[in-house]
Amino acid sequence: MSSRQSPTPHAVSLSGIRKVYGTGDNSVVALESVTVNFERRTLTAVMGPSGSGKTTLLHCAAGLDEPTEGSVKLDGQEITGLSETALTLLRRDKVGFIFQAFNLMPALTAEQNVVLPLRLAGRKIDKAKARDVLTQVGLGDRAGHRPSELSGGQQQRVAIARALVASPAVIFADEPTGSLDSKTAREILELLRESVRLYDQTVVMVTHDPVAASYADRVVFLVDGSVVTEMANPTAESVAEQLTRLGEWAKQRSVARAEGGR
Repeated sequence: MSSRQSPTPHAVSLSGIRKVYGTGDNSVVALESVTVNFERRTLTAVMGPSGSGKTTLLHCAAGLDEPTEGSVKLDGQEITGLSETALTLLRRDKVGFIFQAFNLMPALTAEQNVVLPLRLAGRKIDKAKARDVLTQVGLGDRAGHRPSELSGGQQQRVAIARALVASPAVIFADEPTGSLDSKTAREILELLRESVRLYDQTVVMVTHDPVAASYADRVVFLVDGSVVTEMANPTAESVAEQLTRLGEWAKQRSVARAEGGR
């Protein structure tokens, strides 16, 4: 796969992002003043305690959810304020997705699932490239198999191939190894790592697993909707230690807020 042009050093940039759900007394602040960049050709893990805003951050960065305030640039293009039609077209061209539940079409073969985003976007279908990508993820001999004929790990490999085939500006992965056993999870993480190293891909991965985060170049930690710290060259041990600190801090803040509301 050819390298993409790099008009900016960042595949995704978020500036002053605030996301509020609901109104008045029922409002919930999911993100508060988040400013963070995701550099091209890197794998970044996003972590934090439950309810810290990880998935909301991912959705705002990918154009799946619109922030209440702030700016999101994807591949150098401002996406906040775009119409849903424009966002749909942008996601088809510039974004790949990998989900915990694979999200494959059960009636389609592996190859048909891989080229489905291209077909929906009205782009030329290159079956040879689809087969090549399937081979790269270790499924060259499974192109004609349907999801029910594949293991969980194989289905996630199809999902990775589907994300890679269009050479998007960025791939967003939401707990991509959450439903896999540890051995298969390591294989999937190696594939994501290789997509960065070999194909100049950019991957932003939400995970709760310190081992998964150790495959990243960098980890961004959230607490209560805010980025509180980052870590370069993570190890499973250093990530686990940081998560413990963040979890304790989040509990203390929660208790303080509850006492303050009495």
